[in-house]
Amino acid sequence: MKLSIFGLLLISTLSIFGLTACSSTENTANQPAVSTATPPHPKSLSSEKSLPKIVAFGDSLTAGYGLSTKDSYPSLLQEKLKKDGFEYEVVNAGVSGDTTAGGVRRIDWALEGDVRAVILELGANDLMRGQPIKEMKKNLAEIIEKAQAKKAAVILAAIEVPKDVSKELNSAVTSVYQELSKEYNVTLIPSFLDRVAGIESLNQNDGIHPNIEGTKIVTENVYKYVKPILEKEEKK
Repeated sequence: MKLSIFGLLLISTLSIFGLTACSSTENTANQPAVSTATPPHPKSLSSEKSLPKIVAFGDSLTAGYGLSTKDSYPSLLQEKLKKDGFEYEVVNAGVSGDTTAGGVRRIDWALEGDVRAVILELGANDLMRGQPIKEMKKNLAEIIEKAQAKKAAVILAAIEVPKDVSKELNSAVTSVYQELSKEYNVTLIPSFLDRVAGIESLNQNDGIHPNIEGTKIVTENVYKYVKPILEKEEKK
């Protein structure tokens, strides 16, 4: 049976307490769980240290769970930028198992240096752990505010809950991202996993994390919204 990522998340939330979505392990199953209190230093995906930065900030969907570093979406994004002549350093600041609260604790660190843009992908683990949506929104707002205080553009990636699972939850979660986008005037990616979620051939065996082919589509989803921001930046 094919379930979307958030169909799986919601079912698990109602039946199993204490589990984490989007996994709490790093890219291989043999590694220990990642603690969001002491996250690994964000990984630069460019050898050129003097370039302005784009920070991919999120959970295991950003970190590239189950994939090699070169196949994670931040790495593929770096390749696309270089191919199209954009000179930026993409930093993979994804931490598996991270929540919006964990994001608040580590965003200052991720914003070090000349950060021009932040791709913010968080919220799935909040839903999995049964965190209040109001708290999730508050945390996302704080992350956005910190990024904007550094003059960094924010691209907010929305989390979707399937309508056939819970209309109320879907409406509430969708509203969080839409309202934040309007309130802070940030670019909104309506669905980070558009054309990937729930498609068996594009996901790993867990049905949650995109495989290599799925990650290529995720990269296209993100790049479509990042490119206009960079073009605008280069005209300044």
